[in-house]
Amino acid sequence: MQDLTKDQQILVAMRKTLTAIIRDVTPPPGMKHPLSAGTIEDVRQCLALISAREREWADEQGRVTERPYYTDEPQAAQVVSMAGLGKSRKPN
Repeated sequence: MQDLTKDQQILVAMRKTLTAIIRDVTPPPGMKHPLSAGTIEDVRQCLALISAREREWADEQGRVTERPYYTDEPQAAQVVSMAGLGKSRKPN
């Protein structure tokens, strides 16, 4: 985070704070949410604006941004097991 500008650091902190608040106040399934529908929508809009600005900065700086993905989505890179690999020994 050292290479980010002060504005970028502020947005990162705001995003982290908002998502932490969301995690803290989200009730178990079936229970009423403590926040009003309007407040929930406002938080969504704030997070969308933060994300959009972070994307703009990343594009301007040529940084690659990681995007979330579903576990069943095909990935460009594949994990290869190394458990069966070892030094093959040639007989003397």
